[in-house]
Amino acid sequence: MAMKLIFDAHLDLSLCAIDYNRDLRQELAEIRAEEEGMSDRGGRGRGVVCFPEMRRGGIGLCVATLLAGCMKPGAAASGWNAPEIAWSQTQGQLAWYRAMEEVGELEQIVDQGSLQRVIGRWQEGISEGPIGYVLSLEGADSIRTPAHLKQSWEQGLRALGPAHYGVGRYALGHDQDGPLLESGRELIREMDQLGMILDASHLPDRTFHDALDLYEGAVWASHSNCRALVDDPRQISDEQIARLIERGAVIGGALDAWMMVPGWERGITTPRGAGLNLEDLLDHTDHICQLAGNADHVGIGSDLDGGFGTEQTPQDVQSIAALQRVGELLEKRGYSPEDIDKVLHGNFIRFLKKYLPV
Repeated sequence: MAMKLIFDAHLDLSLCAIDYNRDLRQELAEIRAEEEGMSDRGGRGRGVVCFPEMRRGGIGLCVATLLAGCMKPGAAASGWNAPEIAWSQTQGQLAWYRAMEEVGELEQIVDQGSLQRVIGRWQEGISEGPIGYVLSLEGADSIRTPAHLKQSWEQGLRALGPAHYGVGRYALGHDQDGPLLESGRELIREMDQLGMILDASHLPDRTFHDALDLYEGAVWASHSNCRALVDDPRQISDEQIARLIERGAVIGGALDAWMMVPGWERGITTPRGAGLNLEDLLDHTDHICQLAGNADHVGIGSDLDGGFGTEQTPQDVQSIAALQRVGELLEKRGYSPEDIDKVLHGNFIRFLKKYLPV
């Protein structure tokens, strides 16, 4: 099978660059060698993402995040002690994306023109140019007030997930339970005015339904798997999937091991011990397709190197380039060439063609 274009709807590229101090222009072997013996962060010496491997795997488009934590220091995913500090952290991450644009590694997708420019290179068979990225914010705590969201829009922010972990300033994370906060309602109304994409990943059940009841704009779940297969609040239930399908959403399947198979114990279970492979992701893909009655609402949102490495990815994913195998595996499951293209890139591209500004 010829190399296919892949759209990965969730990559924490700036986290890898700034928090992990990885030069993503280097080869994986170089990045891993520099981290040998380090243990300050999960996945040290086991990363799978770099620009050369993205190109080898056909990942020509992605959603790339800004991330500044969503709880006070000392808690998991901490990173801010005041909104202004979190804002400054995301501005530093944005500066890295701009630097990668200057050296020709990335190209920001902000509207229909920039989207078509990136797609056009692939249609012409040019895969060595800049990787197109849509800027997303994972956890909204760095937005100082809803009125400041326009500033982020003007910088190119096109998608936003109000929550991550814990008790956020605008929404509760998936490990919590409760309704959408009033501050979150204000934020979502402002998102609606701007035309921003609402990312439903990480929202707890009640918050999820409150947000979809209130929000009139575009919704996706960039990196979410199925609760019917792995019973955990981080996953989305069949009821939530039905609502997302009704809204025309696309759901990106994630490759974090504990989201893929039941019974995974972080730090104890190993990919080999669990027999974890890319096929396990496609079980989630199949489940959503069965609920939808078609392949129009599924994609890839790998979350690779999002705070973990090969200790927590499928055995057959030693590099992000392994995503290219998804097409072959879908073909073996009986997916048509048209549906394979939808899963690999077509659904998310169709979504952006509908909702990005002209």
